Amino acid sequence: MKLSEFKFDLPPGLLALYPTENRDEARMMVIHKDSGKIEHKVFTDFIDYFNEGDSIIINDTKVFPARLYGNKEKTGAKIEVFLLRELNKELHLWDVLVDPARKIRVGNKLYFGEGDLVAEVIDNTTSRGRTIRFLFDGTDEEFYKTIDELGETPLPKEIARKTEPEDRERFQTIYADKVGAVAAPTAGAHFTMQVLKRLELAGVDVNPITLHLGLGTFRPVDVEDLTKHKMDSENFIVPEATADIVNNVLDTKKNVCAIGTTVLRALESSVSASDRLKANEGWTDKFIFPPYEPKIVKSLLTNFHLPESTLLMNAAAFGGYDLIMDAYQVAIKEKYRFFSYGDAMLII
Repeated sequence: MKLSEFKFDLPPGLLALYPTENRDEARMMVIHKDSGKIEHKVFTDFIDYFNEGDSIIINDTKVFPARLYGNKEKTGAKIEVFLLRELNKELHLWDVLVDPARKIRVGNKLYFGEGDLVAEVIDNTTSRGRTIRFLFDGTDEEFYKTIDELGETPLPKEIARKTEPEDRERFQTIYADKVGAVAAPTAGAHFTMQVLKRLELAGVDVNPITLHLGLGTFRPVDVEDLTKHKMDSENFIVPEATADIVNNVLDTKKNVCAIGTTVLRALESSVSASDRLKANEGWTDKFIFPPYEPKIVKSLLTNFHLPESTLLMNAAAFGGYDLIMDAYQVAIKEKYRFFSYGDAMLII
């Protein structure tokens, strides 16, 4: 398919700058793949679409405050460093993006806070990419605590406002556990303890995988021919316990629901030759776009995504291009809220 086939006009007012007051009060569009029927619900209705023996797969990654503001040595120029991934724990080596890139060169020292944290630029990786080494003498625990204190919640730039203290909690799922993401698996952000409890009482299993989202999730596609687009690799884990439960659900012809496109990508990156889910750990750059036939997942919860984004392509691959693009026009007409803090879409 072509990039231009995923273009649509999104009214600026529909890009959500804030989440709903309560997580589970977001609106939820329900799309029935077989009939094309569209329902308008709220997220608390999610439980109504699942039965005993079904399995909900969540992403338990945890977002860390990856955006640091500091100053360059000597000049004192203000700089922004966005932590992408830790390359070497012992040496405190990190892969980062910097801004303004033209002012940050190999050999520069960067200062954060009141000199609480100092880093040295040791390599250029891309036009904005750098490898830096934090010069830190304390324990690992003290280092990560310092990052946590100095860092800012990494809201996407499209959410055009200043980060607020409440974002630290809301740009995160309630079951976030394993630190490593620089973007939130936002479909899961609609869940509350009450919804999870109702699923448990209904006999619906909730099981985790981990996929640490990188900024590649939001990187624009810059080729018209989608077969030429290369996704950034992201680290993921499919635990053996989750694989066993999912395979049992598949054997009994029950429903496996992926909570978010990250879960869909992790599960579909871990399919055995016999179309079963295998325990797996590693990196995936799987790019899912139409046409695509999922092997593991029967239903998908996702948010409403931006035009020409890989997330929209992922949803369209799962639900069918024509149906999903038509549903997006309905969403615009009905004033659903888009993007990370927006409303939900359940494709069944």
